[in-house]
Amino acid sequence: MISRFLPALTLITAVGAAVVGGVFFAFSAFVMTALRRLPPDQGLAAMQSVNRQAPTAALMLVMFGTAAACAVLGVASVRDAHAPGAWYRLAGTALYLLGVLLTIAYHVPHNDALARVDPTAADAAGSWLEYAGAWTAWNHVRALLSVAGAIVLVIAMRVGDRAAAVLPTPAG
Repeated sequence: MISRFLPALTLITAVGAAVVGGVFFAFSAFVMTALRRLPPDQGLAAMQSVNRQAPTAALMLVMFGTAAACAVLGVASVRDAHAPGAWYRLAGTALYLLGVLLTIAYHVPHNDALARVDPTAADAAGSWLEYAGAWTAWNHVRALLSVAGAIVLVIAMRVGDRAAAVLPTPAG
């Protein structure tokens, strides 16, 4: 039953992973650079504001909706492991889910810790610089995982399309 919906679900999941990867890429490519160029108290306060505003319904829907779609695709891929593209689908979903795990295990706790820092405190500048460097490095990783997941899911679709083109169609 689910196999009829796999191409569409794979496409939606690939797009979701690419969108999330794009958000993470934007942060790594220029948002964090801009925040780090501000005086530390201003950069820290700006990042605290970003972290308060980031968990919008739209972002959470794309990020965790894509994760849910990955779970469905992963299970379907294991159940039908011999199907064309199944192992690519499984690999793509695993890459994306690793990025989500990184978000939950690393970024959220560090964002929560940053929220407790007073930007005017004497040690705030050091806290901000330490946070920004490590946070950005790990953000590069989750951006790469999301984009890689999207790319591998597209490969899965191409493998499936190629296989469908050479398989005989049932008479009837």
